Amino acid sequence: MSPQRRHLLRAGATSLAIGALGAPAVLRAQSAPVVRVGYWPIAAGLPFYAAVELGYFKEAGLNVEVQRYAGAQQVMEAMLAERCDGSANGTGSANIAIGELAAPGSFKIFCSNPSNAKNVLDEVIVPVGSSAKSVADLKGKRVGSGPGIQNVTLAKTVLERGGATGATVVELPIGQHVAALAAGQIDGAYTLEPTGTVGRLNGSTRVLEAGVISRYVLGDPMAPWFGGSASLTASFLKKHPAEAKKYIAAYGRGVAYVRQQPAEARKFLKGYTAIEGALTAEVPLAAYTMYNEFTPADVAHFQKFFDLFAEKGVFSSRLMVDSMLYKG
Repeated sequence: MSPQRRHLLRAGATSLAIGALGAPAVLRAQSAPVVRVGYWPIAAGLPFYAAVELGYFKEAGLNVEVQRYAGAQQVMEAMLAERCDGSANGTGSANIAIGELAAPGSFKIFCSNPSNAKNVLDEVIVPVGSSAKSVADLKGKRVGSGPGIQNVTLAKTVLERGGATGATVVELPIGQHVAALAAGQIDGAYTLEPTGTVGRLNGSTRVLEAGVISRYVLGDPMAPWFGGSASLTASFLKKHPAEAKKYIAAYGRGVAYVRQQPAEARKFLKGYTAIEGALTAEVPLAAYTMYNEFTPADVAHFQKFFDLFAEKGVFSSRLMVDSMLYKG
């Protein structure tokens, strides 16, 4: 076992104690392996939340155990340690890739959630009274970021390329971003929905710029940023191929439901994210791309995102996205 994998497994053991926050739902059926799926509470996981609540997995004869974690990195660590069999959408694609580099052949992505300036997931927010008009105005400021290497690396890159020289990135749980801004502990935050909506609706924060990864990392505000992905471990796919296909098909039903009935689907954010009730109607939604829907252009944008992490030295080597995509 490589030193990197030993480190990740040790980290995973720690994160089990501090990161697993309980599960909002556990579905039980007879005589089927449990599919343990990890998520963290952001809006991009909506197809998974909907599929659970609408009974799509149960109808497929599957036991799906929902595991909630404080961050995407902890989901990956749990998968690598075989405490979890898959990730819901929203789990950082780069976090999954780090696990793949530590143990090649361990993860397969079957759905990703591209976002951009239109299908908003990522954004930089500031206190409602801030004088900042663009990311560049955060020069020398303290800027919050979600937990984990993907969030921190992207926050630093957005600030650097947006002209916010001298800014300091402060790693905070995503659920604390609005409160930290309101309390003056930080001057801005690179965050993910529904955080921006929560802060806007309670009157404490406003969105400074949305779709910042597409703009500052991919170079085009409308380019798809495949920042989060639903995946299964290769070990689960090998041990339970029939159940894996049923799971992916049922998950695909969740994606179709979100696409076809977004207004109805939004209600399933309740209990899984920090936003509830009528407020769920305000949250912008990411798009979704299933494994059999990727175009060559999509893969190229996805690769450009991964290449940033290789360039920054976060990845130990260049990782080809195509090698991680589930082939059906």
